[in-house]
Amino acid sequence: MSYQKTEQASRRRSIVSKTVIYLLLAVWAIIVLFPFYWMLLTSVKSYSAYNAEWIPQFFTLSPTLENYIEAFTAVPLADYFVNTLIFTVVTTALMLVVTILAAFAFARLDFKGKNLVFTLFLALMMIPTELVVITNYVTVTELDLRNTFTGLILPSVTSVFYIYLLKENFAQIPDELYYAAKVDGTTDMRYLLKVMVPICRPTIITVTILKVIECWNSYVWPRLVTDNSAYFLVSNGIQEIRESGFGRENIPAMMAAVVAISVPLIVLFLCFRKKIMAGVARGGMKG
Repeated sequence: MSYQKTEQASRRRSIVSKTVIYLLLAVWAIIVLFPFYWMLLTSVKSYSAYNAEWIPQFFTLSPTLENYIEAFTAVPLADYFVNTLIFTVVTTALMLVVTILAAFAFARLDFKGKNLVFTLFLALMMIPTELVVITNYVTVTELDLRNTFTGLILPSVTSVFYIYLLKENFAQIPDELYYAAKVDGTTDMRYLLKVMVPICRPTIITVTILKVIECWNSYVWPRLVTDNSAYFLVSNGIQEIRESGFGRENIPAMMAAVVAISVPLIVLFLCFRKKIMAGVARGGMKG
């Protein structure tokens, strides 16, 4: 009887504990998701209905897509989408090539001064971002690459953090596989592509998605090196809408533009969230 009472008390504590945890998670989810809901709600309210609200309404009975049309006609937002897509795809592709090759060299190849070079390489993470932006701007300007896709892309084709993350993953692959491949006459490049890349695919996918998000949200660098609207990205488009006065006056249309820009990243994350979690978890394992 005493054992049964103890077991029942333990079950009640477990149920209460789980209930409290789920309630806290639900509250936290509402806090995190509410700004997105409010942004989406505002984007489907008409301009007159939004301005007529003395007290903010948390729903609307007459949603409209007019704001999205106005957002895309106020500025050439569709062209900015294309520019951003080109910038994101090319930058991410080049970054993957540089990152994978550099991580492989640090993780598997033996060369004189490798540890010193890698230590100095990691020390670059200590340099303030503002200083890097300034030096990159001076370099791009002196090379006459402002208002070009080359000037936009080149400073973003490498990342010390991504190289370090991928290097740690490559280092977890047993050396015996590499030595066996060398005995069979496999080249380093073939070993990298056929063995290391498939094994570390979750981390590579995670790095790819994070880089895509980084490129899509890029703001400071495009604002510095582009003043020609032919090379504007979506972040420039949002700022252009705001600076023109249209976005400050027509808040629903401004929110519609923000929603249109945010949707691709949200869909990307929802589609690959399991890959992202798997890649981050693998990056935190040792041995």
